[in-house]
Amino acid sequence: MSKIQMTTPLVEMDGDEMTRILWKMIKDDLLLPFIDLKTEYYDLGLEKRNETDDQITIDSAEATKKYGVAVKCATITPNAARMTEYDLKEMWKSPNGTIRAILDGTVFRAPIVVKGIEPVVKNWKKPITIARHAYGDVYKNAEIKVPGPGKVELVYTGEDGTEIKELVHNYTGAGVAQGMHNLDNSIESFARSCFNYALDIRQDLWFATKDTISKKYDHTFKDIFQDIFDAEYKEKFEAAGIVYFYTLIDDAVARVMKSEGGYIWACKNYDGDVMSDMISSAFGSLAMMTSVLVSPQGFYEYEAAHGTVQRHYYKHLKGEETSTNSVATIFAWTGALRKRGELDGNKELMEFADKLEKATIQTIEEGKMTKDLALITSIENPTVLNSEGFIKAIAETLCK
Repeated sequence: MSKIQMTTPLVEMDGDEMTRILWKMIKDDLLLPFIDLKTEYYDLGLEKRNETDDQITIDSAEATKKYGVAVKCATITPNAARMTEYDLKEMWKSPNGTIRAILDGTVFRAPIVVKGIEPVVKNWKKPITIARHAYGDVYKNAEIKVPGPGKVELVYTGEDGTEIKELVHNYTGAGVAQGMHNLDNSIESFARSCFNYALDIRQDLWFATKDTISKKYDHTFKDIFQDIFDAEYKEKFEAAGIVYFYTLIDDAVARVMKSEGGYIWACKNYDGDVMSDMISSAFGSLAMMTSVLVSPQGFYEYEAAHGTVQRHYYKHLKGEETSTNSVATIFAWTGALRKRGELDGNKELMEFADKLEKATIQTIEEGKMTKDLALITSIENPTVLNSEGFIKAIAETLCK
C-alpha cells in the first residue's frame, strides 16, 4: 500500500517522560506505516530546553507561525524538585505558556465521548467545551519572596514619566508577592475567537470571571467581552439562535454541574486550566480531552490536555508494566493532520485522521482499553491492555 503524501510539514514538538514514550509508539505504529510523515522536529524535553536556555521553545513557536500547524507532546513545567532532578540552570517557565504568549489566541478543549464511559455527572448528556485564554495571568507572572517587614507596591511608569502606584501590602514579616498582567488586544482576540467558535458550532457561550472581587483586572475582561459582543456579534447570535451571557465563576461552576452540557464555557487562563481538568476527568479521564490553540492569525497548535504522567514514567524506567491512556495524544496528532490536510487541500490526509479517531473509539467500545478506563467503564469484562498493547490494538482496528 502506498503511503499518504504530505506537501507541507507539521511542526512537531516532542516532550517529556511517559508521554514522550507514547509519542514514539504512536508514530511507529499508527502514523509512519500509513503516512509519508513530514515534520519540522523540535525536542522540547526538559534537558534540551535547559541546554538551549529555552530558546528551542521560542523557535518551535516561530516555526508554527511559518507552517501554520503544530502538534505538541506534554512537557514538564519545572518546580524546585525538578530543578534538582534535572540539574537545571534556572526554573524555566511553562513551555505551553511561552508558546501561547507568542501565538496568542484561545485554547479550546472538549471531552472525547465514548460509549461505555459515562460522565460522573449523571445529567451531562453533551460535551462541554472549555475555551481557555492563552495569554498572561499567572503563566507570565513576576514573583518575589518578601524577606521581612516592608511594603510591596505595583508601579506603572508611563513613557511621559507619569506614575501610578497601588499598595499591594504592608508586610510585618516575611511573605510572598506576585504580579500578573494581561493586554487589551489579547483579551479582544480571546473574545472574538470565542464568539466565532460559538457561531461555527452553533452553541451557547458562557463567560465567567470574578469581577466582584477583581474590580479592575477581571472587570476589564467582562467589559471587553460585552463591548465586542454588542458591537459585532449580538445580531449574529440572534440569527443563529444561540446566546452569550456573563456570570461569576462560582455561579458558573454551580450552573455547569446542573446542566446537560452542549455549550462553550470561556475562562481566563488559569481558570481554564483547572476547569478543563475537571471536565475531562468527569467525562472519563484526563487522557480523554482534545486541546487546540487557535490564534487570530490562523495558526493551530494541537496537544494533549494532560501532563507527562510522571508516576508511570518512573515505573517504566524500573522495567515495570504501565497502562497509560494515549487517546488525547493520538487525537492531538489527528487534529493536526486533519488541519494540515484541510489547509493543503489534502483530502486523503483528512480522511486518514478521521479513520484513526474512529479506530481509537471503536477499540475502546469493543472493550479493549487502558486501566484508567477499565475502572470506570460500563462495558462488561473489559480487556485491560498495557500502554503498548492499547496502541497496537488501535493499529489492528485501523488496518481493518
